[in-house]
Amino acid sequence: MKKIVHPDRDPDFVTGAYSDGVVVDGFLFVSGQASVDFKTSQFVLGTIEEETARTLDNIAAIVRAAGGTMEHVVKCTAHLADIRDFDRYNAVYATYFPGIKPARTTVQSVLAENIKVEIDCIVKLPA
Repeated sequence: MKKIVHPDRDPDFVTGAYSDGVVVDGFLFVSGQASVDFKTSQFVLGTIEEETARTLDNIAAIVRAAGGTMEHVVKCTAHLADIRDFDRYNAVYATYFPGIKPARTTVQSVLAENIKVEIDCIVKLPA
């Protein structure tokens, strides 16, 4: 049985054919998130550091809505528009996972709307 998870926003404001998150068997699968204002569903472009922080804040909101914390994240996949931004992205990313870091894949990808980063993750929710 699957349960849809949305952060504190109108789920009808999601602009794509996806759910922000889906919970199944104690795992939360978070769709690729970017630097989006959840109130308007508009991209908020900025530096790689700013976009990484907003993206991870959005992920944290989805994780909280499902009953977890960022400490429960076990796997992330990150897409960077420019792999040369890796060190700057990584410095911000590391601050969101102060304990055991999740397993991670980071690749360069063509991203829509001029965004610099997109991240999805898998979370093992607490019982």
